[in-house]
Amino acid sequence: MFQQIYSWIQDITVYLIVTAAIMHAVPGKDYGKYIRFFSGLILILLLATPLLNLTGMKERFETLYRNNEYELEKQEIERVEELYTDPVLSDHLRMDKNIQEGDGRDENSRIEVGEIEIGQ
Repeated sequence: MFQQIYSWIQDITVYLIVTAAIMHAVPGKDYGKYIRFFSGLILILLLATPLLNLTGMKERFETLYRNNEYELEKQEIERVEELYTDPVLSDHLRMDKNIQEGDGRDENSRIEVGEIEIGQ
């Protein structure tokens, strides 16, 4: 019990020291208000950690976060799959692959030079 309280206080202390160092390292006051805002949100979470552990809400938040992360990754995979099944894009990708495997020249990309003069 006391070890958990000590660890909690130690986490808050380290966080406050790091936040103070960041505040002194940031030039100007333009970004200071944003850093104070987000550091305040994180401090609230740190202060609420023991309460979340006691009520079991920490595991619920972690589960919700993992489910949300899984859904985002699933949507990204589906979006990429749609791009690869698009016939126009797949033809373009095949053409790019053929150009890379060959000498880098496409039959329509020929360059002609009339005359080159060097010097005067």
